[in-house]
Amino acid sequence: MAGYRAPLRIDLAGGWTDLAPYTHDHGGEVVNFTIDKWVTATPDGDGNVALQFDVPAGSGLGTSGALNVAKIAALGIVDTSDLDNVAESAFKTEINEGNRCGRQDQWASVHGGFNRFLFIGDGVEKLPFEPAPSAKKWLKKHLIIAHSGIQHKSGDMQNLVWSRYDSGDQDVIDGLHTIRLATRMMADALQRDHRQLVVESLNETCKGVDLLDPSIHQPFRDTIEPMLADGSVMAWKALGAGGGGCAALLCNPMSLNLVHSKLSDLGWQIIDWEYDYSGLAEI
Repeated sequence: MAGYRAPLRIDLAGGWTDLAPYTHDHGGEVVNFTIDKWVTATPDGDGNVALQFDVPAGSGLGTSGALNVAKIAALGIVDTSDLDNVAESAFKTEINEGNRCGRQDQWASVHGGFNRFLFIGDGVEKLPFEPAPSAKKWLKKHLIIAHSGIQHKSGDMQNLVWSRYDSGDQDVIDGLHTIRLATRMMADALQRDHRQLVVESLNETCKGVDLLDPSIHQPFRDTIEPMLADGSVMAWKALGAGGGGCAALLCNPMSLNLVHSKLSDLGWQIIDWEYDYSGLAEI
């Protein structure tokens, strides 16, 4: 059997809305892209696989989803020519292991590149989406991905938020609606290279997440809020479920080196990245 690698993803907007029961009640939507950081699974000949991570688990970059995608492909559990089937199998594996999650991580990992996914019930639709080349260059130049060094357990964060949703908490419902609307703004912004709309979409996403639970952003506030105040960072978002792990910071063009230095001085790990367009790949 061959080994496989599956890329990690950056969720620009829409995360949280890809989970049930929101997908059944309202329908979710995400915009994301994959990067050149992977989980690699290599068969060991005894029915197991050896795993290699380019970024630590708990980073907020979809490592658990990529892990299961690579593992299922390497073990030949499903036909790898059917990418959606690989993604669905990886999703079900994670659910069966007791981790509450949505479907964006697995679908991003198998397809690679920029994605706009629609989640209705238990179905996933890959919508036509192609950002302007100039928007992709701008995003690559100005978006810093940094690991706070604070580990999180996404399942714990998910359970807290969804228990409030199940009880009819209006703040959580409004937050999820805000996050989904921000996704449509992000897709439009990238397709038209409307950069101020990218900033507004990230800001709206942060507002929505704060409605879900202010503690999601708490590990990042002391570091990032002063940079927002002085204008060196234009907008940001927690990656994955938040509560630790990585954050994405969209920097003022004149302040890239300053933000980089401040984060490094505070012990954050800057993750150098490029776009990945291959998705799930045999190695």
